[in-house]
Amino acid sequence: MFDGPFDVFALIIAIIAVLIAIKASSQAAELRRRLASLEEMFYAQRQVQPPPLMPTQVQAEAPATTAAEPPPLAPKAEAAPPPLVTEEVSPRPLAASTEADAPPPLAASTEAYAPPPLPAPAPDIREPGFEERLGTRWVVWIGGLALALGGFFMVRYSIEAGLVGPGVRVFLGGLFAAALLGAGEWSRRKESISNIAALPIANIPAILTAAGTAVAFATIYAAYALYGFLVPATAFVLLGIVAMGTLAAALLHGPALAGLGVVGAFVTPILVSSGKPDYWALYIYLAIVTAASFGLARIRLWRWLAVTTIAFAVLWIFPGLDTSELQVAPHTFHAIAGFVLAALLVVCGFMFGPTIEDGEIEPVSSSSLGAYLFGAMLIVLSSAHADLALIAFTLLVGATLLVAWRAPAATGALGAAAATVFIVFAEWAVRANPDMLVLPGGPMPGVGPVATDSAVTLHLVMAAIFAAGFGIAGFLAQGRSNSAVIPVVWSAAAVTTPIAILVALYARIAHLDRSIPFAILAVLLAAAFGAATEALARREDRPGTATSVALFATGTLGALALALTFALEKGWLTIALALMSLGTAWISLQRPIPVLRRLAAVFAAIVTARIGYDPRIVGDAVGTTPIFNWLLWGYGLPAASFWGASIFLRRRGDDPPLRIVEAAAILFTALLAFMEIRHLATGGRMTSPPSLLEFALQVCVALAMAIGLERLRLRSHSIVHNVGAIALTAIAGLISVFGLLILENPWLLSSVDVGGLVFNLLLLGYALPAVLMLLLSYAVAGHRPVAYANTIAGGALVFALTYLTLEIRRFYHGPVLLYGATTGAEQYTYSIGWLGFGVVLLGVGILVNSERARLASAAVIALTILKAFVIDMSTLTGVYRALSFMCLGIVLVAIGWLYQRILFRRQIAPPPAPQAST
Repeated sequence: MFDGPFDVFALIIAIIAVLIAIKASSQAAELRRRLASLEEMFYAQRQVQPPPLMPTQVQAEAPATTAAEPPPLAPKAEAAPPPLVTEEVSPRPLAASTEADAPPPLAASTEAYAPPPLPAPAPDIREPGFEERLGTRWVVWIGGLALALGGFFMVRYSIEAGLVGPGVRVFLGGLFAAALLGAGEWSRRKESISNIAALPIANIPAILTAAGTAVAFATIYAAYALYGFLVPATAFVLLGIVAMGTLAAALLHGPALAGLGVVGAFVTPILVSSGKPDYWALYIYLAIVTAASFGLARIRLWRWLAVTTIAFAVLWIFPGLDTSELQVAPHTFHAIAGFVLAALLVVCGFMFGPTIEDGEIEPVSSSSLGAYLFGAMLIVLSSAHADLALIAFTLLVGATLLVAWRAPAATGALGAAAATVFIVFAEWAVRANPDMLVLPGGPMPGVGPVATDSAVTLHLVMAAIFAAGFGIAGFLAQGRSNSAVIPVVWSAAAVTTPIAILVALYARIAHLDRSIPFAILAVLLAAAFGAATEALARREDRPGTATSVALFATGTLGALALALTFALEKGWLTIALALMSLGTAWISLQRPIPVLRRLAAVFAAIVTARIGYDPRIVGDAVGTTPIFNWLLWGYGLPAASFWGASIFLRRRGDDPPLRIVEAAAILFTALLAFMEIRHLATGGRMTSPPSLLEFALQVCVALAMAIGLERLRLRSHSIVHNVGAIALTAIAGLISVFGLLILENPWLLSSVDVGGLVFNLLLLGYALPAVLMLLLSYAVAGHRPVAYANTIAGGALVFALTYLTLEIRRFYHGPVLLYGATTGAEQYTYSIGWLGFGVVLLGVGILVNSERARLASAAVIALTILKAFVIDMSTLTGVYRALSFMCLGIVLVAIGWLYQRILFRRQIAPPPAPQAST
């Protein structure tokens, strides 16, 4: 980076100059504070008994006292401001106020007591209007920006037009910068300190100085990077001088100079650029600018300045990342330099950073380190995991652990460190094999089970360092802080990072196939987490200890589940995660920690998302055996785990985590049934179109599960069981209407072979659903609205009548019902069958005294009557027409007789006995 000893010596001088400037500015601030206190004491000592003031002024200047013993005025003057504050209390002219209240003349009283020279009158505190803002502030801001841009564009124009040579351009740029700086300093000295403090936003001296420093930055950078007039060491020193001058000027002029100076400094490389970028020169320049900005932010405690600097610095990492000729070394230097400067000057409680109370996580401190970790991660990914980028990234992650260990304010950066580590390893795992997540298992070409190439070896070394670093530091950090959040963050990083790294290595090296070595590593990791759990559980209770114990215990379960996954087929990952939910719920019974309940719900959600990615769990390796295939294990074991977890969680109350687990249990149970039905109906070809058999089985299973949930919700009073029962009923209704009655109806659209005369698909698809709907209507009767139960009962009646009709057609047409004309005998049989079905319903209603059955009978008989007068009268001929109406008349008369002799007699009370005559 440097050409000789002079370069290194210049770098050392610049760094020392930065530190000396920071210390000097701190001393100057302390001296100004002491001078202000001495001035206040001076005013207080010179103050004597003033003439009587107006009552309103007495109340404004002195606290209320008792009327019997008013305090002397001289002691109160020690804490009060100098005299003549009356101008702020009363806006009237001073002469008018003194004449009206007739006190001694104020001028005479001040001369008698001879106070020191009074400060200028206080500024007007009224709210400025639009015109005042436009003329005093916005114009000044725009003017300063225009001055800086004018200098930049003049240089660009001179280059494009070839007006002057490079040396003249640099000279004119320096002259213009000096003129702006001189104008800024001259205007500052012409204004008083109070006026500068009163106009901190639109300060003209600050704007001029900011424009001058920006032009100076651009001029020096152009002389070095564009024309080669300066060697790196000289450019470094000159830029350091300008940065120090900007720092010193911002201390005098306020945030306006700091903001414009930082923006101008970071935008300079864009405005003054060359065709072939020199990243070393760029990032050395940016390091100096970053150091100056961080130093100013530290001295004045301007958090906005630190955040702005970090944002600009991270954005400057992106140039060159998308090119094939990525220069790793300068990009790495930029990330490391920014990280070091942020740690030294921005992180609270570390080295030269601001002070903060112990136990607080400060957002800027954490995000500053996380931003540069993000930049280092981008360099690793863009460079295809180059060795230098990996080493630099490892150093920054280790430095993050060190800084967070020494400065609790930066503990939030641990999350960023863990996330970037996982992203690096995950991207490395799928970089050359993006299809590894969907192809069958097995090692990919060139990636064997043994790591021999250097890239894999380097990643394995990094993985070991990261896992040990996060794990050991997270365990040792317990009990070091009085805050409950900090040890929890450490323990979370200690648990998640090793597990995430292990999964990424398993995917890259073993390619998601069985691997006993990785299973052994997972068992060892589980043992380490288990030992940490026991060790922390035996310690005294400290803030955050209970949650940390729970996290390490969960890590133990997670590592054991991974061991099972690594040792078995990759479909077991779903089962392992479900078992983690069950184990976490059981641990929550032993140790009632709220976070464990949430973790059980999180594992359930992860498993649910996993089946959304691949509903077959193991792809095409489901198998062809009905019932006993991978679907039984992939859905059945998670369903059983979630039901068990819900039982454990319910023992300590009903809350959102319990409801999530209960919902997962219902979902996996239903999916197990539906997926097994589809596997059975399609012969293992899961993408085949649906059939009558599949719809029939799905309706029956959905209705049976709805009945079970209706019974269960009466005991559990769970809203999940309640909603689940309604959802399954709705699903069964939709499949019944659109699947069984329309799409796969063997008389309307489907040419399916229904099978035998009695034991056939009609019995399964229509008779059994009718029975289940009837049972469901009785299960909800009295517990849900009457309309809900009656709707289900109506569905049962429709399916029963449909079954009877289709069975009659099966008798006349054989196993395929779609084809063939309807004969008169068939029409007559329909009428007789419907009429007999109505009579049976009426008999059942009379025997069990069921009004619902009698109403159903009335509906069937009414439908039969309609059929007789609409269809039979027009289609039947001869004896069938006569028999149809004769049977209908006989049945109707019999029904009337039953109502008159049985039902009507039961409902009408006997008339009262006649009274005996006296």
